[in-house]
Amino acid sequence: MHIWGGMNLIASDIEIVNQCLAGDVNAFEVLIERYKRAIYNTAFRMMGNKEEAEDVSQEAFIRMYNSLAKYNPEYKFITWALKVTTNLCLDSLRKRKAETIPIDDGFEIKDGKDTPEEEYIRKENQKLVQDAIMKLPDKYREFLILFHHRNLSYQEIMDITGESLTIVKNRLYRARQMLKEELISRGKEREKYAVPGNK
Repeated sequence: MHIWGGMNLIASDIEIVNQCLAGDVNAFEVLIERYKRAIYNTAFRMMGNKEEAEDVSQEAFIRMYNSLAKYNPEYKFITWALKVTTNLCLDSLRKRKAETIPIDDGFEIKDGKDTPEEEYIRKENQKLVQDAIMKLPDKYREFLILFHHRNLSYQEIMDITGESLTIVKNRLYRARQMLKEELISRGKEREKYAVPGNK
């Protein structure tokens, strides 16, 4: 009898992994439901558009399922899952030479409280930040997203990237500096083309 539908809130990740390895092909659906949002959001932040983020997310879960026997329970499942996801993103980004892609409307969930003007400004600011992030070199963008958007610890980023604490901190510092410089530059460009008297 299949009982995972009622256990998804209490079964641990390793219990579900063990059930998968024991032959329960449906058990993996629990892990997909549990982490699909985090995986997609990470892929979207790194890839910059909805379609590629969806492709990477699907491929990440396929790879995870096919590699479950290699999963080391010493690490959190989400840490391993994000490592698979970021590696796929980096592979894809290398293939397209870090091409900048416009942001999609689905960048952030709307709360429905903004006025039309506030909504427009919010979207413009989101686009500005996301486009600036997409301008960062892949190796810096990865660290920025893992730390600030996924809220991972230094140790978790070290586990995902395989880099030392010194490199993690240095790249985060450099990524923040580069992002700040890019945003300042873009802000100046917007001011240059602003219509006098308009706010």
